[in-house]
Amino acid sequence: MTIFLSILGVIGVSASGPIMAATAAPVLAIAFWRNLLGAFLMGGPAALSKRSEFMALRAVDYRRTALAAVALALHFACFITALKLTSVAAATALVCLQVAWIALFDALLGSRPPRATVAGLGVAFLGVVVITGFDLSLSRDALLGDLLALAGGALAGVYQMVGATARRTMSTGTYTTLCYGACAVILLVLCAVTGQPVVGFPPAAWAGILAVTLMAQIMGHSVFNHLLAVMSPLVVSMIILLEIPGAAILAAVFLGETLPAGTYGGLGLIIVGLVVVIRGQQRLSRRRRSLAEEREPTPPPVRGGE
Repeated sequence: MTIFLSILGVIGVSASGPIMAATAAPVLAIAFWRNLLGAFLMGGPAALSKRSEFMALRAVDYRRTALAAVALALHFACFITALKLTSVAAATALVCLQVAWIALFDALLGSRPPRATVAGLGVAFLGVVVITGFDLSLSRDALLGDLLALAGGALAGVYQMVGATARRTMSTGTYTTLCYGACAVILLVLCAVTGQPVVGFPPAAWAGILAVTLMAQIMGHSVFNHLLAVMSPLVVSMIILLEIPGAAILAAVFLGETLPAGTYGGLGLIIVGLVVVIRGQQRLSRRRRSLAEEREPTPPPVRGGE
C-alpha cells in the first residue's frame, strides 16, 4: 500500500506544474484556491469522523500546524516568484534541494546522516542535473530567482519536517484541514498585497483550479502528508524528486512540450538514489532496534521455592 500511495502522490504532484501552466489565472491565486478547496475537501469527512480529535487538540498542535502552514505558503510565494525571474529548469532543480535541506536540518539537530543516505542523495541529485541541466545564470534577476528557489526548497523542507512531527498526534484529515486552511488565509493576504485577483476567471481557468486541487493538493500533498506517519521526511522528499521527470513527461504528453533529452536517464538515477537511501534507512532502523533490545535489562532468574 505504501508503494501504491507513493506512486499516486508522485503522479499528483507531477501534474501540478503542467496544469498550473495551462491555467489562465494568477499563480498565487491558484495556490490560494487549491489550498482553500483542499481544506474543505479534507475537512468535510474529518469534521464528521474526527470531531473528538479536533476537540482534543492542544496548543502545541496548533503551533506546529501554523508553522507548517506558514512554511508552505512562503514556499509557494518563493518558488512561483523564482519562476518569473530565472529558468524553470534552474528553479525546479533548486527547489528540489529540499531533501538536502532536510538532511542538513537533521544534522544540526544532532542526527548524523549515514553514508548510504549521503551516497543516495548524490546519485539522485546527479539525476536532477541530467534532467534539468542546472542552467544557472549570472544575471541579477536570475540570481535573485535562484536564491528565492533555494529558499523555497528550504521552506519545503521545514514544511515536511514540521508536518512529520504534527502527524504523530494528528490524523491526516485533521492535519491537512488545519494546515491547508491556514495556508489559504496566508496566501489570500499575499494576493491582496501583490494585487493578484482571486475571482473573475474564465470557466476554463476554474476547471484548471479544480483539477490542480484534486490532483496536486488531494492526490499529491495529502498523500505525502499521510505517508509522513510511516516514512521519514527525508525519504518522502526523496520520492518527491520524481516530480521532476514526472512533470516533464506529463507536459510533453498533454502540452506538447519537448521532453528533455536526459529525462529517462535522470529518472533512472533518481530511482537508484532513492533505493540506496531507503535501504540505508532500513538498515539504520534495524540497527537501532537491535541496540534497543540489547540495552533492555534481563530479568533475574526465578529461583524455586521463593
